[in-house]
Amino acid sequence: MSANTRIALKALALSASSLALMYTAPAAAQVEEIIVTAQKVEENVQDVPIAITAVSADRLAQAGVISLENISTVVPSVTFRKGTTSANSAIVMRGVGTISFSVAAEPSVSTVVDGVVLSRSGQAFMDLVDLQRIEVLRGPQGTLFGRNASAGLVNIVSKGGTDEFEAEFNADWFEKDEYRLRAALSGPIGENLSARLTGFYGSYDGNITNINGGTNRKVNGYERYGLRGIMDYNDGGNKVRLIADYYKADDDCCADVTGASRGAVQDAELGLPRGVALGEDQRFINHNLVTSTQDTQWSLTGSGDFEVSDTHTLSVVLGYRNWENTENREGDFLPRAIVGAGQLHDVGTVKTEQVSAEIRIASDQTKPFFYQAGVFAWQSDNTQDFTRRNVTCTTSTLPVAPSGATPCNLNDPVNTLFPFATSRSDVRSQNYAVFGQATYQFTDALSLTGGLRYTWDDLTFVHTRAPAVNATTGLPATGPGTNGNPAGGTIASGGNGTNTSRGDTTNGNLSGKAVLQFKPADDIMLYGSYTRGYKGPAFNVFFNHTAPNNAVPISEELSDSFEVGVKSQFLDRRVQLNVAAFTVEYDGFQANNFIVVNGATISNLTNAGTVKSEGFEADLVVNPFDGLNLRASAVYADARVKEFNPNPTTNAPDARNGTKLPLAPEFVYTIGGDYTADLGGVQMYLNTDYRHTSRQWSDLGQAASTVIDPYGMWNASLGFSDPDDKYRVTFHARNIADESYVLLNVEGGRRLQIPRDADRYFGISLRVRTF
Repeated sequence: MSANTRIALKALALSASSLALMYTAPAAAQVEEIIVTAQKVEENVQDVPIAITAVSADRLAQAGVISLENISTVVPSVTFRKGTTSANSAIVMRGVGTISFSVAAEPSVSTVVDGVVLSRSGQAFMDLVDLQRIEVLRGPQGTLFGRNASAGLVNIVSKGGTDEFEAEFNADWFEKDEYRLRAALSGPIGENLSARLTGFYGSYDGNITNINGGTNRKVNGYERYGLRGIMDYNDGGNKVRLIADYYKADDDCCADVTGASRGAVQDAELGLPRGVALGEDQRFINHNLVTSTQDTQWSLTGSGDFEVSDTHTLSVVLGYRNWENTENREGDFLPRAIVGAGQLHDVGTVKTEQVSAEIRIASDQTKPFFYQAGVFAWQSDNTQDFTRRNVTCTTSTLPVAPSGATPCNLNDPVNTLFPFATSRSDVRSQNYAVFGQATYQFTDALSLTGGLRYTWDDLTFVHTRAPAVNATTGLPATGPGTNGNPAGGTIASGGNGTNTSRGDTTNGNLSGKAVLQFKPADDIMLYGSYTRGYKGPAFNVFFNHTAPNNAVPISEELSDSFEVGVKSQFLDRRVQLNVAAFTVEYDGFQANNFIVVNGATISNLTNAGTVKSEGFEADLVVNPFDGLNLRASAVYADARVKEFNPNPTTNAPDARNGTKLPLAPEFVYTIGGDYTADLGGVQMYLNTDYRHTSRQWSDLGQAASTVIDPYGMWNASLGFSDPDDKYRVTFHARNIADESYVLLNVEGGRRLQIPRDADRYFGISLRVRTF
């Protein structure tokens, strides 16, 4: 355990002890009851036989969670894989997730926003604005939620209209010029009709300095804004919700920082101090292209619950989402092209248009036998236009630079080549399903739940890319990450010899679940479950896709999950303890392997084989007295390769059998608490949390060069308000122990992802509201 970790733990323990001594009134508090829709009907979270964490909007604000990128702050079983753009970032749950650049592959952890299943993880990495709560469901959830929930699901529920007029304004400022503004209006607009309108804006300069050309420009920041409108109709028996939103982001994120030596010459080119890379403490780059991402998304959602009889409710969810993501990526991580180290710059635009519809019928949940059944239809059209430009030279007419490098002469088309290639990918994914789930209560204490879902998938793609050519002459030329083969592959290798590759696949699957639930007392529930999860087929469609190998469908991914758990409350519901143990095996695991093409590392999605994740989770909440909440969570997940398929070239066994999955820390825990007190006309709010993450690896194989060291993160906030909480000011401290860490380690530290909170910083928030 590091010195900073020990300091944080001692300080947190002291804080918790101090909080407990500050108030000695009789114990009267109870753990807050949280209503969730984890099974698509409203239930107390303690009655749901699923390992689930429900986090309220207030709790997210306390913890400083503004997007899914830092959801792991409050949910230890979730890891976020930060890519250079939101399009290749991903959520990993219990050590399992899909990391892929392919536009014909979907995540293993599904994201649902107000009932609409998103086709790609990147669509969800927006600011979390005006939420009611987030529900994190661990383990396969395919029976009720569909094919891309084979490892888990994040369910996001928005705040709606209110019966009385409310207005709220929030302003946040953090060090290094980070600003966020949010305003919301809510109230009645007619009989049984209410609405909510929310607008937000945020900007941040960044935590990394680009010294290229002496500009010292901050990067890894953002500028984001958006607007959301919600209209609710509720006549007591029928509910209808309409949502429209617009979101825009311009992020100069995320630059790969050089944390390990690239050799004396390249280190000098980068301007490393004394020629030494600083590892996870590195905070500057020297790039002649700033990696950036532009996101534009707008969506329409319509949902309704209608009482069709005294015992049945009909539910409808309709969704449309339009998302465009453009990435400009620095791929060589140097300030210029030099002899022996070419330049690689990428620009790619992904456009996704998605429509979906779901219709369900649910019976009276209070009866001994109750059920729900539904149909689902979904279509996603994805296009990707991608260009890779290189500059290479094996000799140069320019003199040797002080760094010892010889720059390529950009004005010498004889000795300097400019390889480039452009690709276009068109993918259509269609998904249809029929599903049902029923529960029979044998007694008041014992019940059995069963569910089935039949899913039909239809996936097609067309990918076009000509062999790389020299931009100045049009003659064949290859460079880092480009090759001389057309997308259709050469005839000699079994391809069609053209620039176009095509593929299509269909697949049907029957998945389901069975749960035995036992309540020996009102506040204790035991359950055991078996769940079959399913993730549909995919294609490895990306810029360097070459047939015939990459035109072969990647088969379905199936998961078999066994879970036992207990949900309990005791001491007059002042203590809540939920524990779950699980084992999940994934067959046909869709894994992203990294391969090298002309000296550049690229991704390659495959059916790697079988992996397994097993462990336990525990969540504890204690309310010893009114105003004080203590909490602790822990997850142990041993997620590793059970048996990978043999090497397709040599037919040799895969050497990675038995190794850990990427971004799968074995042990994560969080401890913290919050305290509210009346100081005589002023309310005080104190909150603190500490999260520890054990060692993990960035890539498959558990190689020492991809290790991510363990780290701990300690945050705290202190707020004050008037008695009615109409005016509140909050002071924030993030990463109090100033413990640096990385999110991603590629190429033995040569490429590191350094997040915002890898350094200590402070901020202040102001909230004003009327109600």
